[in-house]
Amino acid sequence: MAKKKDKETYTKEERARLAIQRLKEAYPETVCTLDYDDAWKLLVSVRLAAQCTDARVNVVVEKLYEKFPDVDALAAATPDEIEEIVKPCGLGHSKARDISACMRILKEKYNGQVPSDIDELLSLPGVGRKSANLIMGDVFGKPAIVTDTHCIRLCNRIGLVDDEKDPYKVEKALWALIPPEEGNDFCHRLVDHGRAVCTARTTPHCEICCLRDICRTGNDRQ
Repeated sequence: MAKKKDKETYTKEERARLAIQRLKEAYPETVCTLDYDDAWKLLVSVRLAAQCTDARVNVVVEKLYEKFPDVDALAAATPDEIEEIVKPCGLGHSKARDISACMRILKEKYNGQVPSDIDELLSLPGVGRKSANLIMGDVFGKPAIVTDTHCIRLCNRIGLVDDEKDPYKVEKALWALIPPEEGNDFCHRLVDHGRAVCTARTTPHCEICCLRDICRTGNDRQ
């Protein structure tokens, strides 16, 4: 019988390969948990999701779209009108300001469409790398690495990065480890795993974790 490998001897490349495989088996169907049926709606929702749960955002945007059903309507709305609806998501003033400005740019510069170029996405108000990558991957099916809080936490725990909290540095590290075609779904699966098993606000459930034997910080005892 082959001797069990010491978890400390796994390279980052080996950890990444096994993490992709096992998370794919554990979460075969993975999707973005923000509800949307158009690219511009995901753009709005991902801005509202900052420091807010996806579940709350999904409720709030229903009311927003009842009053402002398309890009033109939202572009014509004042930031105060938007803030009145989105304030349950927190940071209502800044989020409403960004959404208003972003929708106006979509209307005036892009004929109401969301650009499919990441640099153009990053030029939009309130759109950072996490949001831009999410849209590139989920809407346009292009290679993407979405470094949200779950991704950053799990990558540090597993050992794909070393005590690195900067989202851009984590993103760069993952580009070197994760095949481009796997990146978007891998990040979604990290969110799934972070919510269900490798939790932030409670003790991680290492005893049921599919990565326990390769995780640098987890307890791999069964």
